[in-house]
Amino acid sequence: MNWRIKPLDEILANAERRSLKRSLGAFQLTMMGVGAVIGTGIFVLTAEAAQKAGPGMVLAFIISGFVCAVAALCYAELASMVPVSGSAYTYSYAVLGELIAWVVGWALILEYAVAASAVSVGWSKYFVGLMDRSLGIHIPEAFSRGIVEGGVMNVPAAAIALLVTALLLIGTRESARVNAFLVAIKIAALTLFVALALPVFNADNFEPFAPNGFWDGTGLGIAGAAASIFFAYTGFDAVSTAAEETTNPQRNIPIGLIGSLAFCTVFYLLVSAGVTGSVGSQPIADAAGRMLAPGTQEFAMACQLPQNLQQVACSGEPLAHVLDLLGWNKFSQLIGLAAFLALPSVILVMLFGQTRIFFVMARDRLLPFHDKLSTVHPKFHTPHILTMITGAAVTVFAAFFPVGVLADITNSGTLFAFLTVSLGVMVLRVREPNRPRPFTTPAIWLVGPLSIAGCGFLFFSLPPATQLTFLYWTLAGLVIYFAYGFRKSPLAKSE
Repeated sequence: MNWRIKPLDEILANAERRSLKRSLGAFQLTMMGVGAVIGTGIFVLTAEAAQKAGPGMVLAFIISGFVCAVAALCYAELASMVPVSGSAYTYSYAVLGELIAWVVGWALILEYAVAASAVSVGWSKYFVGLMDRSLGIHIPEAFSRGIVEGGVMNVPAAAIALLVTALLLIGTRESARVNAFLVAIKIAALTLFVALALPVFNADNFEPFAPNGFWDGTGLGIAGAAASIFFAYTGFDAVSTAAEETTNPQRNIPIGLIGSLAFCTVFYLLVSAGVTGSVGSQPIADAAGRMLAPGTQEFAMACQLPQNLQQVACSGEPLAHVLDLLGWNKFSQLIGLAAFLALPSVILVMLFGQTRIFFVMARDRLLPFHDKLSTVHPKFHTPHILTMITGAAVTVFAAFFPVGVLADITNSGTLFAFLTVSLGVMVLRVREPNRPRPFTTPAIWLVGPLSIAGCGFLFFSLPPATQLTFLYWTLAGLVIYFAYGFRKSPLAKSE
């Protein structure tokens, strides 16, 4: 069977002929990774993790972080060998063939575009809270929640998505500079939270540790929380999408990937321990004692009951909420302000990653109107048409869907892409053992299978509805591929 595998040398040559401008160094890449990782996952989804796992969310963060770590090691090897745009899509094209590459690229839309929407919704929650606490301006729920949550349209989420899209159109270097500034704000905010929360740590708040058990098949429990807050770690792979715009990519890409992930993991463990240890993180149940799924109208109604108003699981801005409960009202406003200022950096990096995936797919002639879509702006050196299209789609999702639903959908695409990359590293070790590897994944025959197994476990720990959404999305992508890309691909001529 002809898998239409594109040789690595051909991929590199094609990128040189129609390449993006190289302007990013190791520091900028690391900041890009940190900017993508630290965001809605820790600032907002901590509440969802509390509802799914209770105090066990600390273990959930460890599980997710471990899976990301082994996946990052696999990513680093391929990214150093193939320093061009496209991330997992490009790697799959070179190792596993065009069909798998298309499915991966299609899945990455869920990772980056939907993730940008999720972060936009997360930002809107802090924006609404900040307006209320600091200025006394109350934004009606009808215009701060999407239809799924009982509102009409999330106007702040849509607005920030459009604003970041406009920034990304200006250029990569300019965007990276803004991102580095916003990353500094996020680090300062999380450091402040840890410094205030950990001193009042109470071990009694960790009992019961796992009120929903480890895994129940419905998306609750520690495994379900790990699958959801996996979103908190996604984004480090966006570093690899910038390979074609990176100076000395063989050295700088691995530094950006592994460095950003290691840095963020430490903060996540400290923050999650601070939340539970200071005020507790037990989930919300209905009158019959049944644990409720976050993001549903039933859960939202339960959170309006007087006995649940102070629960972390019910807060749209959990870190600020914790500081309010501890009496640090002024500092909670600072946390809210930091999230307000810094979360757009995550949206920026996610949009950046998605446009680069689309750019490479268009350059490979697998998308309709590929000539137009792969056009680079003569002044800003950015794929401006793709950026505008992606920004519009992100805006629509952000306006109408809740953050938890968007995060779970994101994770399904991310986990599939990570699994594919891990498989690709092992295949290439066998197929081309002598090809130069500027970075070599240590113990690949242990790390690779661990990454694949971990990604598979987290995928099947997602809610069944999310798994089904991914299946339908994949089938739709296959229809598009066989209707257009299969016939138009340059590799079709060689058959």
